[in-house]
Amino acid sequence: IQPAQIQPALAELDDAARQGRFHVLQQRMEPVWEAWGLDLPDESVVVVPSITVSRGVATGSALTQAFEERLLFLLLLLRQPRLRMIYVTSAPINPRIIEYYLALLPGVIPSHALARLTLIAADDSTDRALSEKLLERPRLLAKIAAQIPNRERCHLIPYNTTSLERDLALTLGIPMYGADPRLADLGTKSGCRRLFAECGVTHPLGAENLHSLAEVTDAIKVMIATRPTIGEVIIKTNEGVSGAGNALVDLAGIVNLPEEQRAAAIDIRVRAMQLESTTIPLDTYVAKFEKGGGIVEERIVGETLLSPSVQLRARPDGSVELLSTHDQLLGGASGQSYLGCLFPADPAYSRLISEPAQRIGERLAAAGALGRFAID
Repeated sequence: IQPAQIQPALAELDDAARQGRFHVLQQRMEPVWEAWGLDLPDESVVVVPSITVSRGVATGSALTQAFEERLLFLLLLLRQPRLRMIYVTSAPINPRIIEYYLALLPGVIPSHALARLTLIAADDSTDRALSEKLLERPRLLAKIAAQIPNRERCHLIPYNTTSLERDLALTLGIPMYGADPRLADLGTKSGCRRLFAECGVTHPLGAENLHSLAEVTDAIKVMIATRPTIGEVIIKTNEGVSGAGNALVDLAGIVNLPEEQRAAAIDIRVRAMQLESTTIPLDTYVAKFEKGGGIVEERIVGETLLSPSVQLRARPDGSVELLSTHDQLLGGASGQSYLGCLFPADPAYSRLISEPAQRIGERLAAAGALGRFAID
């Protein structure tokens, strides 16, 4: 009798080895998905709404908790009569909020759904990623794992995916319904510009993969030469969310300057940029831009401006499903901060935006992306 082979602990593996183990684990996602909704008695899901990308602003515990509660719509999955859900947050959720969501379940008694819901809090309101908090608490991870009836019929739903969420999936031994962290660049502002170009989808004039204000200045100079009517441009950090990583640059009058004076004038305007976030200092913003990179784009102007979005999901079998459309409501210092949305998008153009979004979604799925995503 050969002794069972013991796999090394996660802490003993380098990133490449963890990635290899994660690749094997993710192969279980398709059979888990195929069994989804079959009313199996040992089916479960673990929701960890961890925000691990930088939002470009100082957040605080209240906003961190608000972001973690954005996935509470997943409680509607409890309409499946046997599904068990483990929902993890940094701080406890107000019971009245849970009662509200469970009251929305069609044909399900809220108390029955509540009996299949396990709420777990890390009791840590610091402004750090929830996944990071969990990985440093083995006992809490053991508590989560103990609530999983069968790992073969369970998967992890994160808010976004980085190496932290990958390691969390490996620690719990369940596949993750989310994109491989190695595909993260596709979701950055630079990656999105490349995707739009590859898929032949119209997008603003601009430049990507910039890492300094000098590169931004050079890019704007080329943009003005290409389109002299440009009056404003928007600088965006690669990982900015909800407009917080955006900054507005006024270019009025630049095109009228002699060619040899433009670069210096553009540089002055760039350094006088108007940040969309009112809580982040300019030097902090610039440091973030230099570290993570970003883009600059022409600001589209007009009498009536709309900002539609299309939501899709890539399934484990590689297919792409169009979920919905909506119109974003924007505000803030220069009208770039996300405030909410109207659902669905105006039917006058909802079909027009769905077709190019589907093309981009299929390109993402072909690259191996998995889970829900939105294209603005």
